[in-house]
Amino acid sequence: MRALYWNGVNDLRVGTVKDPEIVNPHDAILRVSLSTTCGSDLHFINGYIPTMQAGDVIGHEFMGVIEEVGPAVKRVAKGDRVVVPSFIVCGQCWYCQQSLYSLCDNTHPKPELQEPMLGGYPTAGIYGYTHAFGGYAGAHAQYVRVPFADNDCFKVPDGVADETALFLSDAAPTGYMGADFCDIRPGDTVAVWGCGGVGLMAQQSARLMGAERVIAIDRFPERLQMAREHAGAETIDYTQVDSVLDALKEMTGGRGPDACIDAVGMEAHGTGPQYAYDVVKQALRLETDRGQALREAIMACRKGGTLSVLGVYGLIDKFPMGAIMNKGMTVRSAQQHGQAYMDRLLAHAQRGELNPAYLATHRFSLEDGPHGYDMFKHKKDGCVRAVFAP
Repeated sequence: MRALYWNGVNDLRVGTVKDPEIVNPHDAILRVSLSTTCGSDLHFINGYIPTMQAGDVIGHEFMGVIEEVGPAVKRVAKGDRVVVPSFIVCGQCWYCQQSLYSLCDNTHPKPELQEPMLGGYPTAGIYGYTHAFGGYAGAHAQYVRVPFADNDCFKVPDGVADETALFLSDAAPTGYMGADFCDIRPGDTVAVWGCGGVGLMAQQSARLMGAERVIAIDRFPERLQMAREHAGAETIDYTQVDSVLDALKEMTGGRGPDACIDAVGMEAHGTGPQYAYDVVKQALRLETDRGQALREAIMACRKGGTLSVLGVYGLIDKFPMGAIMNKGMTVRSAQQHGQAYMDRLLAHAQRGELNPAYLATHRFSLEDGPHGYDMFKHKKDGCVRAVFAP
């Protein structure tokens, strides 16, 4: 089959690879209909997350049609149109039973690669996202193997288009979880750093959960326009203000947002000496993270407020823990527990309350995958997400 694979840092290629096969009786083989880029992919493409190997098929956000199932699969069958969350879960371990699906104990075949950094507690496996996250083949391909298909394949209802279902794989559940972490109450103001796919979904989700005001922070006019149009957000272009913190204080009567969501992660852009410091340390591999957005979110949040961290991080320098402790903040974070939210998200999509299809600003064949990633990485032509059709 044809697939998009990692060949080296900033070197993606399309080639012919071996077709996936049923390995375990709980597996399914999915014929991929659509897959999409994700900002977290850039972290290993740019070399900030190690353990990639030449030839690794990438891509973790996808939907498609079941082509084949193992003998133990009962809930889905050949021909079913399904969406698949990006994390692979067993459904039986203690973490899955607590709906903490991205922490599944049984789907990471290479835990030794994570344990030193995570205190000995590895995450679940994920499709196409380094060997440190399991080494599973990704979904930028004609076919992909889905382990534990009964837990991880969700049938797409009639009336929900493929492009809508696609983003329920990762961007929508991540953003929805981030808003859920904020314990939003009527009258709350939620500030969201980042207007990419996850940030826009967090903004819309905050609205669905009852936030009175949503404030979106970014630097790209077209993305800020999307935030205004689709989430009813007030916006801040951080390149046009002296201080994001001062702007948020002024907008909230001096109190600060009730909750702040970081939807940016380790490759944040910014201004000033702290940003320059991060750029140098990251380039020298003395830290993995440029933490401008995360630090701003911590400092901007009101006393007693909530910080929800969705951005992917590794090792960060100059983390303002004193502000978190002295302001009495609640901090919540996770990789997305997509299976916990999928039924709600499909219902929102079916009722027309959440339709993330507008994120698909650019469409490509799989053969044009490297070009699609280049446009996505450099945000050319207003690219928010590049979508691939094998």
